Amino acid sequence: MNSSGIIFDIKKFAVHDGPGIRTTVFLKGCPLRCAWCHNPEGIACEPEIMVFADRCIRGCRDCLASCPQGALKKVRGVIRLDRGLCDGCGACAEICPAEALQSAGRTVSVPEIMEEAARDIPFYKESGGGVTFSGGEPLSQPAFLRGLLLACRAQGIHASVDTSGHAPFSLFEELLPLVDLFLYDLKLIDDERHRRYTGISNRLILENLKKLSLSGAPLAVRVPLIPGVNDADNDLRALADFCASLPGHHPLHLLPYHRGYVAKRLRLGLDAVLPDTAPPSSELQERAGKVFARNGSTVIIGG
Repeated sequence: MNSSGIIFDIKKFAVHDGPGIRTTVFLKGCPLRCAWCHNPEGIACEPEIMVFADRCIRGCRDCLASCPQGALKKVRGVIRLDRGLCDGCGACAEICPAEALQSAGRTVSVPEIMEEAARDIPFYKESGGGVTFSGGEPLSQPAFLRGLLLACRAQGIHASVDTSGHAPFSLFEELLPLVDLFLYDLKLIDDERHRRYTGISNRLILENLKKLSLSGAPLAVRVPLIPGVNDADNDLRALADFCASLPGHHPLHLLPYHRGYVAKRLRLGLDAVLPDTAPPSSELQERAGKVFARNGSTVIIGG
């Protein structure tokens, strides 16, 4: 069992990542490259530096001297990072007084995570909450995830896993006894378009969802609603028909697209994706909900 892994965030008092009040732990690494990913800092497996250029203090040059790779320079008083040279060591983030440079990714142990989570056990008990392991894709670090789930089970903490579904089903089988709820993301049914927007085929994702449903595992399906990507009537009907065909009856969460990821991509030195896409209107959300409800799904707007 791996007692340590790489995370990029811990969110306390989360209310959209499973039932009740939760602590959400975000693990690094994901096989998908979703165009709308709201956690782009979770895609790469290794730590990365995020640059908040507007926070950089003019005249301060502490980070330049700290970088062993010489990846930093100042241009007109503002910090610039050469990502071709940067190895993500985080030395610059540690020394920056304005937090203009921040490390997305740090190594932590299972006991460290559980110590943080255990502080909120009274809130979990009161609200029916617990801990959710998200990402990235938590199954990208299977040994670390298993260690965390075992620790939750030992302390009687409800544990959810938010997954893209792209992993060998043997990993799901191994974790089944330790997971109280799977939050399973489903984007598109058409394989070609799934490849276009996420970078990979959805065949394994769909197969795993069927198998997981057949296993009787507690499961909620989560569909991001993205205008211009999966909001056409044929896309919504295909998603609704697939969910209705699953062996079990699972609640379905429609997650409205938002643009919060754009600033994160820029801080990672990445171009904005879907730059002209606006969040779905309330009318679109209602229409999509009705399509799924017609097939008997219990539809919830939001997490």
